[in-house]
Amino acid sequence: MPRIMRILLLLGLLTFASTAIEAQAATPRIDVLQVKGTINPVLVDYIENGINHAEETNAVACIIQLDTPGGLDTSMRDIVQSIVNARVPVVVYVSPSGARAASAGVFITMAAHVAAMAPNTAIGAAHPVAIGAEGEAQMSETMEEKIVNDAAAYIRSIAEAHGRNMEWAEKAVRESVSATEQEALELNVIDMVAPDLNALISHLDGWQVTMLDGSVVSLQTQGATINYFEMSVIEDFLYAIADPNIAYILLSLAMLGIMAEIFNPGLIFPGIVGGISLLLAFYSLGVLPVNYAGVLLIVLAFGLFIAEVLTTSFGLFTAGGITSLVIGSLILFKGGPLFQIDPWLVGTITICIASFFAFVVQRVIRAHRSQASTGREELVGKTAVVKEALEPEGTIFFKGERWKAVSEKGRIKPRDEVIITRVDGLKLYVIKKQ
Repeated sequence: MPRIMRILLLLGLLTFASTAIEAQAATPRIDVLQVKGTINPVLVDYIENGINHAEETNAVACIIQLDTPGGLDTSMRDIVQSIVNARVPVVVYVSPSGARAASAGVFITMAAHVAAMAPNTAIGAAHPVAIGAEGEAQMSETMEEKIVNDAAAYIRSIAEAHGRNMEWAEKAVRESVSATEQEALELNVIDMVAPDLNALISHLDGWQVTMLDGSVVSLQTQGATINYFEMSVIEDFLYAIADPNIAYILLSLAMLGIMAEIFNPGLIFPGIVGGISLLLAFYSLGVLPVNYAGVLLIVLAFGLFIAEVLTTSFGLFTAGGITSLVIGSLILFKGGPLFQIDPWLVGTITICIASFFAFVVQRVIRAHRSQASTGREELVGKTAVVKEALEPEGTIFFKGERWKAVSEKGRIKPRDEVIITRVDGLKLYVIKKQ
């Protein structure tokens, strides 16, 4: 009987597990990705991983909640390719209220199998901007025409593939037009307006989308569970440091830490912090549109600060370093307002760095002016006692030691106090203490 009971219990557990698995498989699931910020290579990896996860786990759809001012053209095209080639329907939802899909965000939204917006959101202003050494660059008419025509053709192709308004899409590129969510819906730029994610999922139920291979998929979202696909810790960290302000702080910390280690060998901690910050700054600069003239000016600034410490320039090197640092900071990144460092941050960092080097310079000057505490130089200015009369040579007693001494002004009697004026080899020159 016990054996039969165990077998029946095992069969019951297997039946229950099988039923649970079937119920879970029968429940539709939607993966949700959350994108807020500029479009950059870190975001490309996140979206690609999210779409791949939705495909591998047989999600009914992948929703990208989008709020972006735009970003890099190359990253935008990579994201568009991931969406277009996805084997699962991808929905781009411009949300929450107050969000926008500007510049590169327009292309991403138009590439979605279903495009949706929340109330009080906007889309548009996708005119391409050329980036030069000083930021936004002036282009020749021929070059500008080529770039604009390429972007216009690209967005027309994307819009046509999903039956959206190609004329408006082209105007967004050529004339930087924008639209609210209601205007976008009326103009057939998007497919629907939904106040929140739950309403969007409800609207999607039964919606038919055409995939890249021509197959038509009917979305079954009724009762679907929502799975938020978050960035990994590493992706989240890398996306955070890919911000121009964070990259600038890291670069400043790197310089300060390395300089502190140079001026105070053996501290170790500033050197470690500076080295790690420098490596992270290199990564940040690698994924951002960097103006190398700005980097060189910042390096020059720290070189001038070091020169101020090692030489006496009466503040000229410091003034030049501060000027170079401010100019380099302001032009460190290209690409206009999207990649501009906060001027208040530039001012704060400049004041901190200038204060640090002012402190270092002060300590160096004080060290140069102070009397040596070891070696022969420490004898100058000290008081000794005459042991044997100085006529003008004799012997004096200083700190328990006998020294040959020469009087520089007349005869000095034994037990008189004298002041050491200079040292010549093992002979001291003295004058009588008044």
